[in-house]
Amino acid sequence: MATTTATITPLHLSGNTTASQNAVLQEYLGEAVQTAYLAAVEQMDRQSAQTVLDMGRKLKAEVAASVVEIIHRHTASDKFKDEQVGSNRTYPPTYRERPVEAQVTELKKCFPTLGSCLEKLARRPLLEGAEAWFAIPRWQALASNYNDAVEMALEILATRRKFQNRIIGRLGTAYLRQSERSMLAEKILADQQQGQDILVLAAQFGMLHRGCSARRARVVMAGNEFGLGVFAVACMLLTHPERLSTEDTLMIDCGGDEYSVRGDITFDRVPLFDYDIAGIEFSIFYEDRSRNLWGTPSGFLYKFG
Repeated sequence: MATTTATITPLHLSGNTTASQNAVLQEYLGEAVQTAYLAAVEQMDRQSAQTVLDMGRKLKAEVAASVVEIIHRHTASDKFKDEQVGSNRTYPPTYRERPVEAQVTELKKCFPTLGSCLEKLARRPLLEGAEAWFAIPRWQALASNYNDAVEMALEILATRRKFQNRIIGRLGTAYLRQSERSMLAEKILADQQQGQDILVLAAQFGMLHRGCSARRARVVMAGNEFGLGVFAVACMLLTHPERLSTEDTLMIDCGGDEYSVRGDITFDRVPLFDYDIAGIEFSIFYEDRSRNLWGTPSGFLYKFG
C-alpha cells in the first residue's frame, strides 16, 4: 500500500503542560543547572575552564540534550514497578497484520449494520510503539451501551472459534466498565473520524507491555497511549484469528477495562483472553498480578500536521 508524506504526531490525552507546571519545572531545572555549574567550577582551573569555553555551541548542545534525556527518563512512573517480570512470549508464527480494508470487510460480515470507515488513514506512518493500523467499530454503532456491545462481540467470536466464557452472565454494568482514560481516548477518536462507524486505530497487540501487571502497564503508557478493552480486543481477534491460536503465545489482558468480582464499587480485576487446547478462554485476573504469560494491547492517539 502506498504511503503519504504527511506528518503524524502524538496527541496526548492529558493535554499540554500548564503554565503553573512550566513555572515550577523552570525553577527546578534552573536550580539544578546552578548546582551543576558550582560543582563543575570547583573542579576546574583556568586552563580547563578555557577549554570548556572554547567548545561553545557544542557544549551547550550536549548539555541541553543530556537534560532532555534525563527529564524524559523520569517521566516514566515508578508506581507498581515490582509488578513486572521478564517474558519471552511472542505472537504465533502464523500471525500477520491484515490491511485495514480486509479488516473492514471482515467486520461488516460480523456486524452487517456497520457503515463507513476512513480506510485511507491507514496509509499514514505508524506512531512509535504501534505495530499496525487496526479497524475497530464504534460500539455505539452496534448497541445502546458498552456492556451490550461486549456481549454481542463475544457471541460472534463464539460462533467462529472454540470459545469458553468463564464469566457468562456477569458482564453487566455492575461488573464491567471502561477505564476513564480509554473512554476519553475513544471520544477523541470518534471526534477525529466523525460520522464513521468503524474507526482506524494505531495499536499494538500486547508485546509492548508483556510481563506487566495490568495496572503497571497503565501507568507506564505514553502520553498518547491507552489500554484497549474487551470490545476492541474481541474485534481485533475477529479480524486476526491467528493472534490467539497456539498455547505458547502471548496471552491478552484487556487493561482498557476494569472488572468487579462482586459487582460492587471495587474494580480490581482485569478481563483476559487466554488460549489452550479447548480454544479461547475468556475470564478475569487480578490487576496487580504480573505474569510472563500476559501482555496488554494498547492504542495510540495521533494528530495530523
